Amino acid sequence: MNLKIQIITFIKYSNLLKKLVARDIKVRYRKSFLGLLWTVLNPLLSMIILTIVFSNLFKMSIANFPVYVLIGNIVFNFNSEATTQSLTSIIDNSSLIKKIYIPKYLFPISKVASSLVNFGFSCIALLIVMIFTRADFYILLITLWIPFIYLIMFTLGLSLILCSVNVFFRDIGHLYSVFLTAWTYLTPLFYSIEIVPNNIKKLIYLNPMFHYVTFFRAIILDGYYPDLKENIICFLFGLVTLIIGIIILKRTQDKFILHI
Repeated sequence: MNLKIQIITFIKYSNLLKKLVARDIKVRYRKSFLGLLWTVLNPLLSMIILTIVFSNLFKMSIANFPVYVLIGNIVFNFNSEATTQSLTSIIDNSSLIKKIYIPKYLFPISKVASSLVNFGFSCIALLIVMIFTRADFYILLITLWIPFIYLIMFTLGLSLILCSVNVFFRDIGHLYSVFLTAWTYLTPLFYSIEIVPNNIKKLIYLNPMFHYVTFFRAIILDGYYPDLKENIICFLFGLVTLIIGIIILKRTQDKFILHI
């Protein structure tokens, strides 16, 4: 019964969610000449720089390095962008929350949704690079929605946790910024897991983003679908994080008004 009520409430406020997503996109590119085109240019420029530095200067021998690094950046940046923006989503909308009743989860969801739009445009950059480098296009590309569902679950769950905790502990924003830097280097975005020492590998295997990035690369770059074990790992990371996020938000949302 409670789930039914939540679904009805979500449908009722769906138009508001669309407006929040549109607002986020407009604010992000306000007074920008190129606008949404930057979502295509940014990953392309990053890929070019990383390719020059790691593939040429450091002689990184990875097959189709431009596509390899671009897949990693697009997947990781979706998560980092969505969670970073979600972190302050409750606080940033405090004036609205104080005036009328709005389901609190709409704010982090809107940030994830707007990042999803950017992800879609970034995929255009990936398509351009794949064509330019003459990468193979495998039939398994039609299964990309599966790891993407896993990734969205994980990203949304983490976003719910961060936005809830940040209301009470504002230092989370500074700590998460430092954490993201470490997280970036612990995810094989521009290097191969094969060059990592065994003791560090164990730590990387505990990294959810390693599994998501590897999943996407397996389908796009290598043309094979990961086994059942890898699917279970990615699904559980997403499901557990999402459940924890929902529980934390539900137990703390009534206290938000006293701290924002």
